[in-house]
Amino acid sequence: MPQQAYLSLGSNLGDPVANLHACIGRLSTLGEVKQVSSFYSTEPMELREQSWFINCVVELETELAAEHLLAGIQDIEAALGRVREISKGPRTIDIDILFFGSFVIQEGSLRIPHPAMHERRFVLAPLAEIAPQLKHPILQKTAAELLSQLGTAGGIVKRLAPR
Repeated sequence: MPQQAYLSLGSNLGDPVANLHACIGRLSTLGEVKQVSSFYSTEPMELREQSWFINCVVELETELAAEHLLAGIQDIEAALGRVREISKGPRTIDIDILFFGSFVIQEGSLRIPHPAMHERRFVLAPLAEIAPQLKHPILQKTAAELLSQLGTAGGIVKRLAPR
């Protein structure tokens, strides 16, 4: 049975916009890309001494189980040159699973919904753009409500022209 997965994509190395476009193209090997948010320029959050990121959120309809989706995402990251040298450091591409249907999953390194998404404007702004009424299965608030609750917290996010 197909599931709607919401993925956060980010890049701040090389040509971040081209990296996101390449990633979105490769996601079609894992399912059907249903929606893509605008691209956003976002300040780095935890490791602040690096270039700003370009981020977006993608809705993907997939037949894959969550753990197979994660494996496919990691393959795409590797194919696009992702190297994990510095935690929260610069990267050609980063793909996080935000939601997988309404499932709550905590198995190994797989945590769905993403445990920090409600604190990150760079996730919530593009998510609320394409799925404002999507409800967090644990917090029981919509993407729009979570974004509104951030107030001025959660980092600087600037919407770029629609992709």
